[in-house]
Amino acid sequence: MALLTELALDIAHWESAYGMANTYTQIYIQVVFAVQGRQSLVRPERKEELQKYMTGIVSRHGQKLIAIHCMPDHTHVLIGLRPNIALSDLVGDIKTGSTNHINEQRWVPGRFSWQEGFGAFSYSHSQLKGVIDYIRDQVRHHARKTFRQEYLTFLKKYEVPHDERYIFRPVDEE
Repeated sequence: MALLTELALDIAHWESAYGMANTYTQIYIQVVFAVQGRQSLVRPERKEELQKYMTGIVSRHGQKLIAIHCMPDHTHVLIGLRPNIALSDLVGDIKTGSTNHINEQRWVPGRFSWQEGFGAFSYSHSQLKGVIDYIRDQVRHHARKTFRQEYLTFLKKYEVPHDERYIFRPVDEE
């Protein structure tokens, strides 16, 4: 409970610092996106730097990054979203900026890129602790379930219309 209280105070400060007059929002979005071809290219020794880099992109847009976890083949980001930017623009900048960073640092042979598209799922403030815990526990979670299984579970749970033929396909299926 203390985590949620601390988070609420931090978000209130963030909203007052970046808020627009007479605009009050509470928008929490978990964004999920995959490495092109679902290849495992995000190395464990680079994960923390990549997460910090992505956090910087979100912050430069005046948005609040609440939780992030980069797995070798996909990334989860929980954002407190202000209404001054479209989610697709923010995610596009996160993906483009991090792609450029990875390629400039030459972390992978050849060219790195994220797969086209992303998933976005909204939550209420009362759900944040569970979502944060879920994102932080990705390594253990994926010991039991593949990313594709996890993603399809999200789409079905939240009743998002989709065509499974186009869901983050592994490189051997492209």
